[in-house]
Amino acid sequence: MKQILLCLLLSWSTIILSAQESPGAISLQEAIEWGMQFNLTLQNADRELQKAYKKKWETLSIGFPQVTANLSYQNNIELPVSLIPAEFFGGQAGEFSEITFGTKQSAIGSVELSQLLFDGSYVVGVIGIKHFIQVAENVLEKTQLEVRRTIVDSYLNTITVKQSVDLLQKNIEITSKDIEEIHQLFRAGFVEEESVEQLQLTLASLKSQLDYNQNIAELSLNTLKLLLGLELNTDLKLTDNLEGLTLTHLVLKEESSGYQNNIDLRIAEGQITSEELLYKLERSKSLPSFKAFINGMYMGNNDTFGFTDKDQKWFGSSAFGVRVQIPIFSSFGRTASSQKAKISLEQAKLSFKEAKNKIFVEYEQAKNNYQLAIRNYNNAQNQLDLATRIEKKNKTKFFEGLASSFDLRQAQVQLFNRQQNYILSMKDIVSKKTALDIIINNPK
Repeated sequence: MKQILLCLLLSWSTIILSAQESPGAISLQEAIEWGMQFNLTLQNADRELQKAYKKKWETLSIGFPQVTANLSYQNNIELPVSLIPAEFFGGQAGEFSEITFGTKQSAIGSVELSQLLFDGSYVVGVIGIKHFIQVAENVLEKTQLEVRRTIVDSYLNTITVKQSVDLLQKNIEITSKDIEEIHQLFRAGFVEEESVEQLQLTLASLKSQLDYNQNIAELSLNTLKLLLGLELNTDLKLTDNLEGLTLTHLVLKEESSGYQNNIDLRIAEGQITSEELLYKLERSKSLPSFKAFINGMYMGNNDTFGFTDKDQKWFGSSAFGVRVQIPIFSSFGRTASSQKAKISLEQAKLSFKEAKNKIFVEYEQAKNNYQLAIRNYNNAQNQLDLATRIEKKNKTKFFEGLASSFDLRQAQVQLFNRQQNYILSMKDIVSKKTALDIIINNPK
């Protein structure tokens, strides 16, 4: 009854999730949580874990009673002939009589109940059940971390390009107004035509960048929708911005958790346990196995098909016993298999040592990359402030006749580049912090 209720609850929850409406607006954290439920790659990884649990019961069932039934029907088109010495029937010695035994048709029904008493392979399999489920859980966790990283990167790409589009549109609006003002000065004879042409070059470059970024923004948003398991025609608005995410990911204190909980390190450590179990499995194949059984059988014989008649005679038999299988000699095949499994175990230990050193290097590199991203962000912020003041001064000088249009264009291009660098520096902080969190397996 409990199993039936559990199945009904699971089915109902599945229906609720499938019927859940797609989000119209979503933050980065909400996108991660949504992706953990509806990402297609994760759904497949979760099914692999479900298969591991089914494999658990498949393994355990081997040690439980097994019942098999057999039904057979045989029609002897031509009965076999046996040769019997003729002297048994009063004939001459040295001669043989041809005799056929049995009936034209026969039917047999049998049932056997068997119980495994001892088998080394089964014992090792039962011991390893918990470990192999843990392996499947580690693989699922690894997939979750990878999906989380790709969702964060995709979300960041989308809002970064969107912010670039907004900034380019603002710069285009400002530059267009400047061109209009300079064009009026040109018509009045206060500036040369080159001044207008210089800003027109800047405007053309900004429009080209805007077209490119608008196309990238649509592609980035569609990529995010795919990662979240949404349809491409879904209307989706991203509520987080780079400034807010940057502030939440600015953690200046040293990470104390280290990399001991790194999923790759745990997978490599689990591989050692797997190889140890496989080594024990190979050695257990040299042990005898015991199985008890009890069976019953009924046989019917007839020259015509009359097995369904009430007067059909059935002859029964039954037996009880124990089957023992003792491996004696395999031409050193089992020895070679055990030695091969032992070598694989040594390889797993070396691989774990290599993985630990590799993850240590990746951890240190991720910390340095994150710290560098913070320094670059501070520098980009200072350079943006400086470039803004320089552009403002050059614009004032230009309209007062103290600077050339070339100087103004150079100052504007410098400002636009510093604006893009500032946007990318904010994105880099969130991206590098996420990479560090994944290495230390930080659940937040």
